[in-house]
Amino acid sequence: MKTKLATITCAAALAAATFLSGPASAATLGVSMAAFDDNFLTAVRNQMKAEAQAKGASAQFQDAQSDIGKQISQVQNFISQHVDAIIVNAVDTSATPKITKLVRAAGIPLVYVNRMPEDKVLPAGVVYVGSDEKQAGDLEGKEIARLLHGKGNIAIMEGELSNNSTTYRTAGVERVVAANPGMTVVDKQVANWQRSQGIDLMNNWIVSGDKIDGIAANNDEMAIGAIIAIQQSHKNPKDYVIGGVDGTPDALEEMRKGNLAVSVFQDAKNQGIKTVDAALDMAAGKTVASPIWVPFQLITKDNYQNYLNR
Repeated sequence: MKTKLATITCAAALAAATFLSGPASAATLGVSMAAFDDNFLTAVRNQMKAEAQAKGASAQFQDAQSDIGKQISQVQNFISQHVDAIIVNAVDTSATPKITKLVRAAGIPLVYVNRMPEDKVLPAGVVYVGSDEKQAGDLEGKEIARLLHGKGNIAIMEGELSNNSTTYRTAGVERVVAANPGMTVVDKQVANWQRSQGIDLMNNWIVSGDKIDGIAANNDEMAIGAIIAIQQSHKNPKDYVIGGVDGTPDALEEMRKGNLAVSVFQDAKNQGIKTVDAALDMAAGKTVASPIWVPFQLITKDNYQNYLNR
């Protein structure tokens, strides 16, 4: 009788321990993304979701819809839910000091992904995972300059001005142009990372009649928009040297067709993986050094096939 009672007691204790170590031990991540309708950010989000599942964590994703007020509200909700770590892909990088202050006051680890925060110094418990945006514009600009033999008129399509990725990528292209006396930036205008706005902007340039030899877009979506507008105007995209950044599947398809001359691979997979891993490590009490860099890589017609499944 004692043996049977002991067995029952042990079994009950084991069941209780299993119950407690299940949901209670799984880390919960709150993730606020700047926008769900961005192709590259979707790739980052999907990889974060996959990595969280692989590590047995629960991740709650929210779409800020490019609204900084909405993003701050999402962060505050995550804080009230007592999540184990918060991940933010910033709508407006100038607003990150406020987000950092809110999250750290709650004692919750914070990881910024893809868009570098503008905090002067990131405090302990806050990490940035992304690529050095200063490299992207340099790589794109140098390849465009090489293909144009250092001569020609360049038009720049810019992302959101509230995003420091726009600033750094544009500055990189402008540095390259300044280093080539035969090249000139004839115009630069905002298309907010969007394909549709890239179409509209390129149409405006075509109608203006200004001579444009190269188009340096801050991302692939705007570059694809330029290609579509050129085709709709019954012109040949191959008559321009068009560049973008991200190395998205759609961009690689345009490169296969010969319409896109250059892109710069931004590694969505590794950004997603390293972001979740950093958040989980900090949630477990580990110290994580910042920044965590994921290098950019130049994509051309000679090597684009290496990036088809990445």
